Amino acid sequence: MARTNYAFDKRQKDLAKKKKKEEKRQKKLAAKSDELANEDLPGGRRC
Repeated sequence: MARTNYAFDKRQKDLAKKKKKEEKRQKKLAAKSDELANEDLPGGRRC
């Protein structure tokens, strides 16, 4: 019977966590840039 490779499991879990964190950061960055773009409309109006 094969033994469980805990180091591999931990590495995969850490990679998934990093990927999720990066996606969340990108989403926040996109939302912030959209917010800034809306403020730059003439007359101070928003969409």
